[in-house]
Amino acid sequence: MSHPTCPSVGVEEEFLLVDPETGLPQMRNSAVVSTATELGVPLQLELSQCQVETNSPVCWDSGGLRTHLLEARTIAATAAARHGSRLLATGTLPAGPARMPVSDCDRYHAMARRFGTLALEQGICGCHVHVDVPDRETRVQVCNHARPWLPTLLALSANSPLHRGVDSGFASWRTILWSRWPVSGPPPFFDSADAYDNLVAMLVDCDCLLDERMVYWDIRPSSHLPTVEVRVSDVMPTVDQTVLIATLVRALVMTAVSAVDRGDHPPDIGLETLRIANWMAARDGLSGQGLDPRTSESVPCARRVELLLDHVRDALDELGEFRRVEAALKRELAQGNGAIWQRNTFANSHSIGEVVRSATQRTLENCQPLPA
Repeated sequence: MSHPTCPSVGVEEEFLLVDPETGLPQMRNSAVVSTATELGVPLQLELSQCQVETNSPVCWDSGGLRTHLLEARTIAATAAARHGSRLLATGTLPAGPARMPVSDCDRYHAMARRFGTLALEQGICGCHVHVDVPDRETRVQVCNHARPWLPTLLALSANSPLHRGVDSGFASWRTILWSRWPVSGPPPFFDSADAYDNLVAMLVDCDCLLDERMVYWDIRPSSHLPTVEVRVSDVMPTVDQTVLIATLVRALVMTAVSAVDRGDHPPDIGLETLRIANWMAARDGLSGQGLDPRTSESVPCARRVELLLDHVRDALDELGEFRRVEAALKRELAQGNGAIWQRNTFANSHSIGEVVRSATQRTLENCQPLPA
C-alpha cells in the first residue's frame, strides 16, 4: 500500500564479512563491493575492511522496503560468497583481533591518522533509518522531540552481546564501543538549526571532527539528505526486524513533526538523564528494567515498549501499520531480540563459531538465493 502523503523512509544496513568456518573477520570488502556492483546492487565500503553497507532506495511503505532489503542482503551475501566469505548481521565481531585495517579510501585513511586506535578498533555495525523532513529547522526540532524514545529503540534492537570471544555483559556492546567517539550517543537539546550548526562548526574547527559527516549522534539532521537520520540501532538479525524498527522510527518522526507543527515544546530532559537511560538500554536490552527518561523512573522493558507504541499510535494508524507493528512487538517481547538469541545460542553450544554460523543463516532469513 502506498502512502504518498506520509514521509518516505530509507534504511542503511552495515554488515560484517566473516570466514564461514572460523567466524573470524575477512578483509575483503573492496572485492565484495566490486562484485555486488556487477550483480546490480552497489554496496558501500565501511571503516574496517571487514565491513560493507547496503542502502535502500526511497520507500513509501513497509512492503516495498522489505523487498529492497531482502534483495540487498541477497546480493551482498552472494558477492561475499564468491570471495569465500559469509555476510553477518551482528553489531560487533563475535570473534576476531582487537585491530583491523581501515578500508582503502582517502577519508578512512585520514580518520586512522587522526583518531588512531579509535578507528582501528571499530568493526561495529548499525542500522540507520532516514525519514524525509524537508525543512531543516523542523529537522532539528524533530530531533528534540524524538530523543527521549531513543533508549527504547536501542533496547529493541540490541544485537551485540558477544565480542572477541566473550560475553560483554551488555546487550549492545556496539553502543559502548561507539560511545568513545567525541560526538556520539544521545544528542543535546538544540534551540535552533543555527545552534546546531554553530556547535558542529566548533567541533570541526577544534579538530574533534573531520567534517559534519562525523556527527555520530543517535539522531541527527542528515548531513547530505533532507531527512532525519536515526542511528541508535544495532544492525538487525533479520530483515523483518529491520522493517519493524524502520516503521517505528518513521512513525516517531511523524509524531514529532506533528508536535512541531502544533507548537508543542519538546520534553525537558537533561542530557545526563538521557545518557544514563541509553547506557541502561545498552546493558539490559529487553531484559530487566530500564529508565524512563521522561519521569526518571525505573520501568520494565515491556512497559517502555508499550509507552512507545502508544506514543506513535496515531502515526501508525495513518500508515495503516498499527496492527502489524503491535503484533511484531509482541513477538519480539516473547521471543527476545538479537542479543537474547545470541546469548541463548552461546549458552547451548558453548561455541562462538556456532553462534556465527547460525547468525549468518538468520542474516538471510526469507532471502531467495540468486539463480546459478
